[in-house]
Amino acid sequence: MRVVVIGHLSTESRRWWDCGDKAYNEWTHEGSTEISMRVGLPGSSPVIKEAYMIVYGMSGAFAQFRWHRRDHVVFVLYRTKTFFISKKNKKKGLIRMARIPYRIYLTEDEMPKHWINIKAVMKEKPDPMLNPATLKPCTAEELEHIFCKELVEQELNETDKYIEIPEGLLDYYRMYRPSPLIRAYNLEKQLDTPAEIYYKFEGNNTSGSHKLNSAAAQVYYAKKQGVTHLTTETGAGQWGTALAMACAYYNIDLTVYMVKVSAQQKPYRKTVMETYGARVIASPSETTDVGRKILAEDPDTSGSLGCAISEAIETAMKTDNCKYVLGSVLDHVLMHQTVIGEETRIACEKYDIKPDIIIGCIGGGSNFGGLIAPFISDKIEGKSDIRIIGVEPASCPTLTRGKYAYDFGDTGRTTPLLKMYTLGSGFMPSPSHAGGLRFHGMSPIISKLYHDGYIEARAVEQTDVFNAATIFARTEGILPAPESSHALLVAMEEAIKCRENGEKKTIIFGLSGTGYFDLSAYNSFNSKDMMDYIPTDEDLEKGFAELPKAPEK
Repeated sequence: MRVVVIGHLSTESRRWWDCGDKAYNEWTHEGSTEISMRVGLPGSSPVIKEAYMIVYGMSGAFAQFRWHRRDHVVFVLYRTKTFFISKKNKKKGLIRMARIPYRIYLTEDEMPKHWINIKAVMKEKPDPMLNPATLKPCTAEELEHIFCKELVEQELNETDKYIEIPEGLLDYYRMYRPSPLIRAYNLEKQLDTPAEIYYKFEGNNTSGSHKLNSAAAQVYYAKKQGVTHLTTETGAGQWGTALAMACAYYNIDLTVYMVKVSAQQKPYRKTVMETYGARVIASPSETTDVGRKILAEDPDTSGSLGCAISEAIETAMKTDNCKYVLGSVLDHVLMHQTVIGEETRIACEKYDIKPDIIIGCIGGGSNFGGLIAPFISDKIEGKSDIRIIGVEPASCPTLTRGKYAYDFGDTGRTTPLLKMYTLGSGFMPSPSHAGGLRFHGMSPIISKLYHDGYIEARAVEQTDVFNAATIFARTEGILPAPESSHALLVAMEEAIKCRENGEKKTIIFGLSGTGYFDLSAYNSFNSKDMMDYIPTDEDLEKGFAELPKAPEK
């Protein structure tokens, strides 16, 4: 029996290995376009080096490459293709290509051992954060009043492309990582598209989202520094849940200010956080000066992430041995999320998947930045022309309708000034169901990449988002988070364009979380009570009018 595999081979090598009581010889020829495999005596079966490496990376030694004398079946992996031939189909000369598995899992050994610092590869760096009192760049000493020391070092690092993940933190990551890259075969069939659709699924932990990647990191460094209490904000609740999980693991007290409308929509999120030992307060509240001020001005406010951030920072500043931790926006938070993109890159290389489009939802920007990190690095360095699309809610159109300017990161105007796309720190988004995307600003890194033309942005309406989410749930079997479904919608739109244009493109989107705590939102959509909220130009001008005066370059 003879199998012929067509493909370009690179280096020449020869090695022997054992399989039970048999020995096999492996070899490749440089520049060859054809190689034959013959089933016979030990030592007579040439195989492909790339296949050998892929197999060993996937499942351990000899787990996927098998030769059986009894039934004369031989498997050969070459890039994405698996060819096999057996007695049964030998006479017909049939060679079948096995498709890419539904779920691509990496082994623990293949997990990234470093984070990517996107700033190190950016041709123009984001403008520095400013002290609002002096309008000069914040120093490490100033930031350490609020944040842990090592997180400040990561925040200010603009030169090291790779930052090592501590082994103690990797031990925590191994409880829920690596996460799968999934081929959406059923969705492709539903859309009748020639496009290949993949999604990186981050919902495989109790928090239900990607947030644990940075929560664990920030709490790890807090514990290392001897901090005993942390404060934070949360919108949809995934970040608060993730931080509560990490604080329980590292035995640190936690206070969470949860956006009031989200607390009302998702009461069981509070239950989960409290189960892990966190104290949860609906924001704005009467427990802080800034909360009381906001309530005095608007007693019926539904709150915002900006409000919750203000309260969390105030509490941190007034509590002994306490630090504030942030769930998005800042550079070090985005960097922690780059494990998502690194795992995606490794999985793609394993199966020779070459993405044409990467899509993610954007609120503060950390999840999106984490997903795109290795791909945007290649694009900046001129190694690819991949399209990268960030998707935001039309009710909070930070990139698509905001201004690129210095602004506060919170409603109480207590944070450093950040150069970012913003709707104004006083902007109050409508009470949409994508609580994790209801933030007036955007990551300075993402803002700069968008400003310089490396990424695209789209704003979509929530009824369209939930329609896409429902289709996805019925075809792929996962109930997606409203936030993630923004990316899903645009991925579906791009796949439909492929069908209409007769193009085959490879699309990857980030499924950053699950929607099991968003049932009130799904109920609103199913009962046709859901409405779309789009701010008018006049609404946005109110926020722009309050932008602080800051020096421009």
